Amino acid sequence: MNVFNHATGALRPRVRRSRLASLKAGLKAGAQWAAPMLFDKVARRLAQKYWRWSRALTLGVRGIVVDSEGRILLVRQTYIEGWTLPGGGVEFSETLEQALARELNEEGGVTIEGAPQLVGIYDNRASFQGDHVAIYIVRQWRRDHVPAPNFEISESAFFYPDGLPDNIVPGARRRIEEMLGQRSPDGVW
Repeated sequence: MNVFNHATGALRPRVRRSRLASLKAGLKAGAQWAAPMLFDKVARRLAQKYWRWSRALTLGVRGIVVDSEGRILLVRQTYIEGWTLPGGGVEFSETLEQALARELNEEGGVTIEGAPQLVGIYDNRASFQGDHVAIYIVRQWRRDHVPAPNFEISESAFFYPDGLPDNIVPGARRRIEEMLGQRSPDGVW
C-alpha cells in the first residue's frame, strides 16, 4: 500500500516494519557467525596490498615461549589453519622487543620478565612477498591471565616438543626443531 506524503505531494511505498525488523535480525544473526572469518580474510588481503604499496618490506615477530616443564606455547589464529607461534606485525613506533611483548600479551596473556633471545630473522615470502619474521626464545615470563577466544585468536595451549599438534604451521615446527637442535637453521620461514 502506498502512503501520500502531504509535505512533498508524492506517493511513497509503505514498508511493514515487522518484516524489515525480521530481515535485519536474520542478517545480523548470520553476520555474527560469518562476518569475523570473511572480514579477517578480506581485511588481511587489503592490508597486505596497502603494506606492499606503502612499504618495501614488512616485519613481524614471533615468540617461542618455553615454560618450566619445557612445553611451548602455541596459538590458533582465526585467519590461518593450524597452530602457530604467538606473534604479529611490528608497528612503525615499536622496537622488535616491544612488538614481541605486546603480541605475546595480546595472544597468550604472557608478560616477558627477562631478556628474550633473538634466534634469527626469517624470509616469509611464501606468505607475503617482502615479509620477514624475527623469532625470539622467551624463557623468563609470567602469565597473569589466559585470553578469552576473540576475532584473532581462537585458542592457546602449551605443548611438549614431542607432542606438537599434527596441524602445526610448518614454519613454526621448523623453528621449534631448530631450537631443539633437531635440524639445521634455515633462513626461510
